Amino acid sequence: MGFWSKLAQWFDPPEADPPKFQPEWIETLTARIPLYGKLPPELQERLHQKLTLFVAQKNFEACGGLVLTDEMVLTVAGQACLLVMNRPGPPFPKLRSILIYPSAYRATHRSVDSLGIVTEKEVVRLGESSSNGTVVLAWDSVLEGALNSFDGHNVALHEFAHQLDQAHGSADGTPRLASPCRYAPWSQVLEAGHRELSHLKAKRKRSVLDKYGATNHAEYFAVATEAFFEKPRQLARKRPELYAELQAYYHVDPALWFNQG
Repeated sequence: MGFWSKLAQWFDPPEADPPKFQPEWIETLTARIPLYGKLPPELQERLHQKLTLFVAQKNFEACGGLVLTDEMVLTVAGQACLLVMNRPGPPFPKLRSILIYPSAYRATHRSVDSLGIVTEKEVVRLGESSSNGTVVLAWDSVLEGALNSFDGHNVALHEFAHQLDQAHGSADGTPRLASPCRYAPWSQVLEAGHRELSHLKAKRKRSVLDKYGATNHAEYFAVATEAFFEKPRQLARKRPELYAELQAYYHVDPALWFNQG
């Protein structure tokens, strides 16, 4: 290479090769996320593409003495990317960091009442999502939720649903939708569903959704997301309007995957 060619590369270096999916990752995805094995091949390929970008672009940090492994990164990333594998654009563009603790961790909860009085208290959490681009997870809960992909309880799906909700600011149960005309039906279904779940909780009656979803609209969306991916046939039968809204938002139909045995 001549002097001028070397000089040109110094001032205008060649672009780095794009990240590539590693075939050996499939073994971990299959072993740790049974839901991955339910996906048709074309969706697995789309998940691979999103996961590759996710792993390359996001910062993973071990906390509380945890030693971070490839298994942890892939188990978290694989579940997160289930939510966006068929959605356009890069995965979670505002998300920067994923912090992983060994198990439940202590955090400070801050609240402000109607008089403006600020109260802080220490709480124990399994996960949380922040609008500043951070998700925090307890590894043992992540792994348990991943391995039992069919019970409607999954802390990773829950917190990354919050992250989608927070892409436009604070979580309110309404993520950024495809077009303005989608907001009215979404709000109607969300409000009716939240009201019904609150009623069932008060009456101590069973529901396909975790009763924690009655807390507020943001939690209702996160809980509904868990059920959509892990109990899709039950959700479609019990809450068809909610299922249809989530199907349109996530651009997938999980009920079809479960019909494949």
